[in-house]
Amino acid sequence: MRSALLVAGTTSDAGKSVLAAGLCRWLTRRGVRTAPFKAQNMSNNSVVTADGGEIGRAQAVQAAACGLEPSVRFNPVLLKPGGDRSSQVVVLGRAVGEVSALSYRERKAELFATVLTTLDSLRDDFEVVVCEGAGSPAEINLRANDIANMGLARAADLPVLVVGDIDRGGVFAHLFGTLALLDPADQALVGGFVVNKFRGDPALLEPGLRQLDALTGRPVLGVLPWREELWLDAEDSLSYAADGVIGRPEPPRGDQWLRVAVVRLPRISNATDVEALACEPGVSVRFVTEPSRLADADLVVVPGSKATVDDLGWLRATGLADAIAAHDGPVLGICGGFQMLGRTIEDEVESRAGTVAGLGLLDVDVRFAPDKTLRRPHGDAFGEPVTGYEIHHGVVTRNAEAGLVTLPDGTPEGALRGRVAGTHWHGLLENDAFRRALLRWAAGHADRQGFTPAPDVDFAGRRAAQLDLLGDLVADHLDTDAVWALLEEGAPPGLPVIPPAGAPPVA
Repeated sequence: MRSALLVAGTTSDAGKSVLAAGLCRWLTRRGVRTAPFKAQNMSNNSVVTADGGEIGRAQAVQAAACGLEPSVRFNPVLLKPGGDRSSQVVVLGRAVGEVSALSYRERKAELFATVLTTLDSLRDDFEVVVCEGAGSPAEINLRANDIANMGLARAADLPVLVVGDIDRGGVFAHLFGTLALLDPADQALVGGFVVNKFRGDPALLEPGLRQLDALTGRPVLGVLPWREELWLDAEDSLSYAADGVIGRPEPPRGDQWLRVAVVRLPRISNATDVEALACEPGVSVRFVTEPSRLADADLVVVPGSKATVDDLGWLRATGLADAIAAHDGPVLGICGGFQMLGRTIEDEVESRAGTVAGLGLLDVDVRFAPDKTLRRPHGDAFGEPVTGYEIHHGVVTRNAEAGLVTLPDGTPEGALRGRVAGTHWHGLLENDAFRRALLRWAAGHADRQGFTPAPDVDFAGRRAAQLDLLGDLVADHLDTDAVWALLEEGAPPGLPVIPPAGAPPVA
């Protein structure tokens, strides 16, 4: 068996990533050697692979669903937006330059060859490859140069499932309209639909499902119910409310809550770092975008950024910089956030702004290097063994503080001064024992003596349970026989073409 299919979505965040992960888990539990694939991802949430490359976080999660280590083959092209009109391009795990939306089009033919070669290699090595699309396949302004949706499906002869999010409203219009805007050859590959995030009695949907089938000649292969547990590993920071609580906070084990404010930077990267905190009972984690939200916070977190100097300027323009400096409780900076907490940042690489002043909470200087640091180190922090991963251009050139982490050779990493801490390591908070120690440190500096860290939160176990739940949702709510038929036989022949597909372009 050498099969693959594409999961496309009516919109961003329609459910492509979670459905692809669920399919990966379902197939793997059936004993099918399965791999994930996303030709082109646009996200500042990324991870480091074992061979020192960089891929989108969603594909790392899907790899975990398959029982695999992340690989650069699972996401050959990654775009990391650094501004509204420019992105860093990462090809097979390595940054190769910056592009604008228009200049990127000129590189797509070259990149498409890499995408197809990589997909072919996965199809040689695995029985099934579950491909995830990007955005919507009906972005007709981009179709001519598409390498991630129907362009990929056509080139690799992939059957396509289109998923829509009913929680947004208008799901039948989204599904029908997405199909109708595709040209006839693209439509021929769409074998069915999936409705995601349904709340209520599925019987209420039946008339609409039947009518959609009658209108398009394609069945809805499943209705996935809303499950509030599915909030870990969001594909992008846009999945979070602009100013809202992360996850589902559990009651505290002690008699006090610990309130965590995470600054939602305009170009936030690896926003998922703080999700491990949100798994802890009695810890309320909220994204914030203005200074008043820090007034009652116990711990302030300044997360990573794809545009560190620009986001530092935003902190100053919004008054958040002053609010962070004036905060008399603990502050944690991660990657770009750590750099912002320092004395100076010298950047001739990303913003090309030269030397700018940091917030001065840590006596640390940083210089941006042309080459990106990509590694998966280990060490000790707060007396506990820790692992993490690094993705950054900034290099510490001077550090007058104690280290937050100690590497095996005794070298310090990050910085710790009283109530202020910083690290370049993403994933550090996923280390359970360290996270509990950090919460005790934060509660002590915040005078939250009634807060007690839970002794039994297993973050890796939480993630595995979520992947198992996704596999269960696919097994229980999808027509898996029909999915299997798509994998073995492709989209059925003779599917109807829905107008206005094939209509001449508007002059």
